[in-house]
Amino acid sequence: WGHAALLGLTDHYLLPEYAGFPNTAAASLYPTNAAVADLAHAQGALVGYVHPFDTAPDPADTAQPLTYELPVDVALGKVDYVEVMGYSDHHITSEIWYRLLNCGFRLPAGAGTDAFPNFASLRGPPGLVRVFVKTGAALDHARWLAAIKAGRTFVSNAPLLEFTLGGRDIGDEIRLPPGPHRLAARVGLASNVPVDHLEIVGNGAVVATIPLSGDRTRARDTVSIPVARSGWYVLRAYSDRAELPVLDLYPFASTSPIYVQVGDQLVRSATDAAFFARWIARLEQAARSDTAWNTGAEREEVLRRFGEARSILEARAR
Repeated sequence: WGHAALLGLTDHYLLPEYAGFPNTAAASLYPTNAAVADLAHAQGALVGYVHPFDTAPDPADTAQPLTYELPVDVALGKVDYVEVMGYSDHHITSEIWYRLLNCGFRLPAGAGTDAFPNFASLRGPPGLVRVFVKTGAALDHARWLAAIKAGRTFVSNAPLLEFTLGGRDIGDEIRLPPGPHRLAARVGLASNVPVDHLEIVGNGAVVATIPLSGDRTRARDTVSIPVARSGWYVLRAYSDRAELPVLDLYPFASTSPIYVQVGDQLVRSATDAAFFARWIARLEQAARSDTAWNTGAEREEVLRRFGEARSILEARAR
């Protein structure tokens, strides 16, 4: 169902660590990540999806397996953050993240290298991909976790970012009356390698491109962003190719969103919600056809959760 991180468990470790491993005691597709998330949340932990995508998921491509539970758990409110950067393709992962944000789900950005030091083919050393968390005046583990959940983060393998919108910080919500508006976006970039693109993305589309000059490692600017509907905005930076000494696919960084609420308008994309509803239908199909369940009750519990999530997304697709 996809790898997850459980940050801040306070009582005990959760087992089993795996599901769906043929010819083992963990061959059943139960528990789902949703069930594990409930157990983690009962301990006060955060639940995040890690190193999501190297290739773009396509629910219509039935020739390829699709078993990633992410949209189910997001729809059911089980996910506290998504690793926008990890041992994965940052652009492909970001596009899925944007589509979830477009459905009205609020998801902070996390990051993690997912490094196995004994892998000869490891892409980058431990700590290559990082999440930067604004905890306030004091730094302790509880504040750090709370700030991740609040979305006061940016993620990066090199570029450092600053971003405010309408005077509000990353993770904040801006409330506006109905009608067209313009908000001042203040951006900053500092990088140890050249950056080819510095962009503000709103509701999944680039709404502003900040010019870069010289060695393309620094920028500071203020741009005016038109806002006519509810949505979300992030600042991202990236290069078109790999750049030493960053041992990753390419330099990349992104903030978590700043959210904008215009009147009572909901953040919705029928196209994106329908995409995830089709995705979940594929999961249901895989669950129904599997024969490794320990009991019929396991199978029905998994299908119940999947059906509930699909109904939520189908409602948002109307």
